[in-house]
Amino acid sequence: MRIRVAGLVAGLAASLAYSTSAFAQELTIFWAEWDPANYLQELVNEYEAETGVKVTVETTPWQDFQTKAFTEFNAQGSAYDMVVGDSQWLGAASEAGHYVDLTEFFNKHNLGEVMAPATVKYYAEYPSGSGKFWAIPAEGDAVGWSYRKDWFEDPKEMEAFKAKYGYDLAPPKTWAEMRDIAEFFHRPDQNRYGIAIYTDNSYDGLVMGVENAIFSYGGELGDYATYEVDGIINSEENVKALEMYRELYGFTPPGWAKTFFVENNQAITENLAAMSMNYFAFFPALVNEASNPNAKSTGFFANPAGPGGAQFAALGGQGISVISYSENQEEAMKFLEWFIKDETQKRWAELGGYTASAKVLESPEFQNATPYNKAFYETMFKVKDFWATPEYAELLIQMNQRIYPYVTAGEGSAKEALDALAADWKATFEKYDRYKQ
Repeated sequence: MRIRVAGLVAGLAASLAYSTSAFAQELTIFWAEWDPANYLQELVNEYEAETGVKVTVETTPWQDFQTKAFTEFNAQGSAYDMVVGDSQWLGAASEAGHYVDLTEFFNKHNLGEVMAPATVKYYAEYPSGSGKFWAIPAEGDAVGWSYRKDWFEDPKEMEAFKAKYGYDLAPPKTWAEMRDIAEFFHRPDQNRYGIAIYTDNSYDGLVMGVENAIFSYGGELGDYATYEVDGIINSEENVKALEMYRELYGFTPPGWAKTFFVENNQAITENLAAMSMNYFAFFPALVNEASNPNAKSTGFFANPAGPGGAQFAALGGQGISVISYSENQEEAMKFLEWFIKDETQKRWAELGGYTASAKVLESPEFQNATPYNKAFYETMFKVKDFWATPEYAELLIQMNQRIYPYVTAGEGSAKEALDALAADWKATFEKYDRYKQ
C-alpha cells in the first residue's frame, strides 16, 4: 500500500511538474502599440525558434498603456509576465510591489557596465543612487532633431545666412545657433517655418521638449535624492532655458500649440520646417521614401549644447520588468538572460529596436547603419530624465499647467512660471512626506 501511495504521489508530482513546465512555455510581454513593439515581436519569434518558448508581445494604444498596465498590476493579475514600462513608472511600480527586484540579476551580469550608464540610471535604478534595480534597459530612446539638408545646403541660403549671422550655415552646435537658424528660415509668406518643437501638454510632450533646453542650459529639475526643488527648478539657468524655448515657439508653423511626435514628423515630410524635434524612435519613417518624400534630403543631429557647453537630452524609451504576479517568473528570467546577450542586442538593433548596449552603440557597424544612428549613439550617453517617484504624474501635470501658458501664449514670465512650479512641487512632496524619509 505504501508503495502504491508513494507511486501515486510521485506520479502526481511528475504530472504537476509537467503541466507547470508546459504552462511556462508561453510568456506575454505588455507594451504600447508602436513600431518598436513590432520589432520586439520579430526578435522574440527567434527566441521561440531557439527554445520552444512562445513569447507574445501584447500591445495597446499609447493613451491607454499606463491605465491598462496599472489596472492589471493593482488587481495583482497574471495576464502579463513582463512589461516594457516607462521609466517614470519605476517608483510607483517598485514601491507598490508590482515589479520583481532584479538587483541580483543586474549585478550577476554586470549590467551596470554592459548597458550605457544613463540607461542604467534612468531605466533600471530606483531610488536614484540606491543600487536597487527593477528593470533591464530595453528600448533606448531620447529626443533628437531632423533637418532639411537641401535647405541648409542651398548655396544661396548659405550665402545669405553667412552675411546675416557671420558664420556658416550648418546643423547647430548650440541652442543659440539653433535659434538663429530658426529665425533665418522662418518665412510665413512662403509657408516655410524655422522649427517644430513639442508643445502638447496632454502627457509629457511639452515637458520633454523643455527638458532638452533645461538640461543643456546646465539646469536640473530638482535633487532626486533629497526632493529639494526650490532654487533648482526655478534656477537662473532654467529661466533662461524656458525663455529660449518660448522664443523658438515663435518660429513654429501656425497652429503649433498642441503638437507632439506625429506633427513634428509632418513638419519635415510636408515641407513646413527647417528643423524638427522628435524622439529617435520616430526617425525611421523619415528615411523611408514611402512615408517621407524628402527622405533623401533629411538629416539628423543630436540635441545642441547650451551656453555653458552642457549637452544633454530628454530621455525616452523604456526598461523591461518582470511582473511580481506572473506565474512564469523563472521562465521570464531565462528570457532576460537571452535578451541581454551581445548577439541578441546586436540583432535587436538590426531589426530596428534601439539597443542600450554600450558595446553595440559604440560599434562603427551600428553608427553607420542609418543616417541617425550616430546622433543616437552620441545622445544615449548624455540623457537625463523626469522624476521617477510614485507621484510623478502629479508633478507632470503641475509642470504642464505652469509652463504651457507661458510657452504658447506668452502669459507672465519664465521666472514666474518656474517659481510657481517650485511651490507646487514642494507642496506635493510635503503631502507625500518625502522630506521625512
